[in-house]
Amino acid sequence: MGKILEEQWTENFEGRTAGSGVSVIWENSDVPGSGPRLHRHPYAETFVIRRGRALFTIGDGQREGAAGDVLVVPAGVPHKFAVLGPETYEAMHIHESDHFITEWLEPE
Repeated sequence: MGKILEEQWTENFEGRTAGSGVSVIWENSDVPGSGPRLHRHPYAETFVIRRGRALFTIGDGQREGAAGDVLVVPAGVPHKFAVLGPETYEAMHIHESDHFITEWLEPE
């Protein structure tokens, strides 16, 4: 179900496995600069930040997201984020789909 790394972990849940219309990623990292490369989805994604900070690129803009913030990326809008540190970034990423659909826009 997710993968555990030294200082970070990620858990994924696809809603279709439980009859839900949403899928969720739980993210936890204290590694500055970590985060996904630029991508987009054909549905909205909502980031609920519980702890820490990350720099989000959403379309042509950038903004810092911090504990207590809720950010919504509309369907089709390219986005990525990078953990700022030094505190641990912990968030729930809610995908408005019963499974993950991701188009990667930057190479690995």
